[in-house]
Amino acid sequence: MSGPIRLGLVGLGKIARDEHLPAIAAHDGLELVAVASRNATAAGVANYPDLPTMLAAEPEIDAIILCQPPQVRFETAQLALAAGKHVFLEKPPGSTISEVEILRDQARAHNITLFASWHSRWSPPVAAAKYWCASHKVTRIHVEWKEDVRLWHPGQEWIWAAGGFGVFDPGINALSILTEAAQQRFRVLDALLDFPVNRAAPIAARLDCVAENGAPVLIEFDWRQTGPQIWKITFEADDGTHVFQQGGESADMVADDQESALSHEYIAMFRHFHTLIQTGKSDVDLSPLQLVSDAFLRGSRINSEPFYD
Repeated sequence: MSGPIRLGLVGLGKIARDEHLPAIAAHDGLELVAVASRNATAAGVANYPDLPTMLAAEPEIDAIILCQPPQVRFETAQLALAAGKHVFLEKPPGSTISEVEILRDQARAHNITLFASWHSRWSPPVAAAKYWCASHKVTRIHVEWKEDVRLWHPGQEWIWAAGGFGVFDPGINALSILTEAAQQRFRVLDALLDFPVNRAAPIAARLDCVAENGAPVLIEFDWRQTGPQIWKITFEADDGTHVFQQGGESADMVADDQESALSHEYIAMFRHFHTLIQTGKSDVDLSPLQLVSDAFLRGSRINSEPFYD
């Protein structure tokens, strides 16, 4: 493909503005030409209310970036693939495994790139954790992902609806790191899911799992954390311990002349997406989503006090 890859972006929310737009602008091989959003517009590009209108007006677009909530993304992704466009799926790639498998097969049948992005995997400390796990026999893993939902997801009602993942929306970041670093599959043995009585998605979860090599894995997610925020994975072996610890930077928490760690992840992802398109490949790993699905299948539900944003 000669010249920059022309992109259309669907869903102009906070993550799209904070991370996708700057990451696209940082890559000379990518050019944002249009945005589709019901309630927002982007400067310097054509703006449309939805993807069908965008595709009709901008037939030369090469790829579509989907930043909508996962509950409504499947039909949009199918439409983009049917139009012959490469597709970038913001995490989580879908509400269910089956719908993402359908998209993967559709992309494969038409030789189109599909990228199920897991931004946390592109954090540099993940590579160090992966190297450590490859060099040691891991005997135990403890995942602690505890944050304040009011700080990181204020007013996002979709996240509390069925299919919105609740605490698994940030938790799936930890699962993407875990599966990438350990390079093992995991079984969920038991799970406890804590639902506020006025919400359809959990606010906390505890998963008891086991790795392929038999190592026990304890996973704890909680959206009620106040004070210090915790994003931590501890890998233990007989001859040592490795701690992965992730910062909590977002675009509005760093100086104007600095980039957040999250920005580096998105820049790396768009570099990878460009390479996938150029080489005619796809990247669709569903292992983090599988663990979320298994947690709901094996989990027991408990009800807690109502949650109000």
